[in-house]
Amino acid sequence: METRRKIFFTRVQALFMEIFGLSRAAALSSVLLIGLFMIFAVYWFFHAAPPRTIIITSGPEDSIFRRDAEKYAKILARNGVKLKILPSQGSLENIRRLANPAFKVDIGFVQSGVSGSLDIDNLTSLGSISYEPLMVFYRSSQPLDLLSQLNGKRLAIGPEGSGTRSLALVLLAANGIEPGGATTLVDLDAGEAAKALLENRIDAAFLMGDAASPQVMRKLLQMPGIRLFDFMQADGYTRRFGYLNKLELPKGSIDFGKDIPAHDVSLIGPTVELIARADLHPALSDLLLEAAGEVHGNPSLFKHRGEFPAPLEHEFHLSPDASRYYKSGKSFLYRYLPFHLASLMNRILVVAVPMAVLLLPGLRIIPALYRWRIKLRLYRWYRALLILERALATRMAHEERKELLGRLDRIEEEVNKMKMPALFADQFYFLRGHIDFVRDRLRKRALLTEGD
Repeated sequence: METRRKIFFTRVQALFMEIFGLSRAAALSSVLLIGLFMIFAVYWFFHAAPPRTIIITSGPEDSIFRRDAEKYAKILARNGVKLKILPSQGSLENIRRLANPAFKVDIGFVQSGVSGSLDIDNLTSLGSISYEPLMVFYRSSQPLDLLSQLNGKRLAIGPEGSGTRSLALVLLAANGIEPGGATTLVDLDAGEAAKALLENRIDAAFLMGDAASPQVMRKLLQMPGIRLFDFMQADGYTRRFGYLNKLELPKGSIDFGKDIPAHDVSLIGPTVELIARADLHPALSDLLLEAAGEVHGNPSLFKHRGEFPAPLEHEFHLSPDASRYYKSGKSFLYRYLPFHLASLMNRILVVAVPMAVLLLPGLRIIPALYRWRIKLRLYRWYRALLILERALATRMAHEERKELLGRLDRIEEEVNKMKMPALFADQFYFLRGHIDFVRDRLRKRALLTEGD
């Protein structure tokens, strides 16, 4: 095997020497240069391929985040990409996982406003995918107008790691309610919080779409004695906290027959963003945004058709790939070819174009430089011949002519030692012919001088 490699390498080297007229060293350099370039191209070709499996951190079981992730998985599977779903407590745990380089995850659902002091420089947004209304259900005989009226009550604010808990603490603090005070803050997930509220073990529950299923929210809305908090100060909240949006639950939209809710209810809530690591493959970014359009593009209570996904920026910068997608859609190849075939063709083009632009001119430069070097060697001896020929124009003694003839012999000796590729054989023989020409002139000059 080793012998075959040596034979192949020797033949390639000889081919370069013959075609380009290169010396052994120049041919060897060219072969090594091309070899290194090809090795790099092959490495890049396989390294740049989009992975066939990516990981998403979603949300609790039965949450909207979890169900959306399962829809993404089905869409990506149609393109030969497997989406592995990791359950979580919600947005806060998702952003912590994404911000931790040691945690193996690629994308995740994150509500705006939960990053806090985390280092998110290595994260980018693929865009906002939905509004996430905060619903505060409470037990009371009379409607409450202010969140501060919950002071001293038993409140379920969501488990550690959830976006619900993060937002609830911010809103309660803005109303003078802090942990450790007269208010009891309970860390219950959505299902347990709804059950505790129905059993009168708590007075209010903060629930969001990433944790509570639509069935749980509908059950609470239809339960006598339990009310949905109407954020009459919604405009003030959205101005104080820029990542919040004012939303409206229309009258009767939950149950037209029972007119639930009995009036329009103002709500507040952040947007949910699809967050990715900055090194997410561009082709996967396009694929995920296409899936997001299919999953989140339909109308619902809090959005119009085609409103999401949208290039809205809050804490996270929109990725360049997502920005390009929102402006012009998928690239040409991915628009008309199956995903992996388009990826293959794209990588072939990316490898072939640099080879044509860089390698081919490089192969032309190497022979040009070598020819220039050979000509310099030849011109060196032509200069020596010119100096000798000028000396013939002057009268000289016998010893001087003998010395010139000796110099000419030394020039011829050095020229004959030159290793000359076949491509330059004509110029080499021309030089030797010119040496003989100068020698004849020198001898004729000597005969004339002796005749005088």
